[in-house]
Amino acid sequence: MILPEPAPSGRVVAARPSSSAPLAPVASGPAALPVLAVTGLAKEGRLAAGPGVSAIGAGGNPHRLRALLAERTDPACRAVVSIGIAGGLDPDLLPGDVVIASGVRVGGHCYGADAAIVEALRARLAGSGLRVLSGDLAGVDAAVLSLEGKADLWARTGAAAVDMESHVAAAFAERHALPFAAIRVVCDPAHRALPAFAAQALKPNGEPDILAVLGALARGSAKVRGLVRLARDSRAAFGSLARCRARLGPGLGIPLPEEPLREVA
Repeated sequence: MILPEPAPSGRVVAARPSSSAPLAPVASGPAALPVLAVTGLAKEGRLAAGPGVSAIGAGGNPHRLRALLAERTDPACRAVVSIGIAGGLDPDLLPGDVVIASGVRVGGHCYGADAAIVEALRARLAGSGLRVLSGDLAGVDAAVLSLEGKADLWARTGAAAVDMESHVAAAFAERHALPFAAIRVVCDPAHRALPAFAAQALKPNGEPDILAVLGALARGSAKVRGLVRLARDSRAAFGSLARCRARLGPGLGIPLPEEPLREVA
C-alpha cells in the first residue's frame, strides 16, 4: 500500500483455400473475450484499461475483491492478469523495477503463472529500458508496512515483492481453469517502512483519501518528509507501470489462442 501521487491482434492462422467459399478468421470463443486485469488502486485500473482488457479493482481491499470476483459466475475472460504496484521484499529491488511473476505464494500454497504468457510478457518488455525480472510474488490480506514485516515475509517466501490482489486473482483463475499472470512494479522498497495510516489512505473506489492524509498529518502520525519520499517512490513506480502498459498493447500483450477459420458467404 502506498500513497498515490495526485492526479493511458489477433493472430491469423493459415488455411487451404476452399473451392466453395473464401475463408476468413472469425473472432469467436476465447479469442473474442477480453483479458481480465485485476488491480487495487483506481490509477492502476485506468492504466490497465484498453482494447481487449476488462479491468476490475476493489480499492486495495482483498475481501471486497473476492466478493466482486465471486459475482462473476461466468468469468467472461480468456486470461486473468494482476497488474499494478507492489511493495519490495528483495532488498536489491528499487522503485520502478518490474516483476513478472513466476508464481504467487500465499500461506503454504503457490499459484503458478502460465509459462507461455510469462514468456510473451518478457518479450514485450524486452528493450523497454526498464529493469525487468521474474520472481514470485507474495499475496497478503493486510498491508505489510514495517521493515521487520517485509524482512520476515521475504525470509519465509523468497518472494521478490508483495501485493494484496495477486493471490485473489490467481485463486479466481485457478477456480475457472483460466491462465494467470501478474505484472507488478515495485513502489516502496524493502528498506522503506510505510506509516500505519497508509493502510487507510484509500477510498473504497481506489482513489486516494486526501482527508485521511490531512488527518494523519494533523495527528502527527504522518510526516511531510515521509510523504514526499512516498510520492517520489510512487512517481517512479507509476512511471514504469505506464511504460509497461504502453509496450504491452491490446489485451495486455497476451497472445490470442489460435482461432479456427470457417467459411463466410
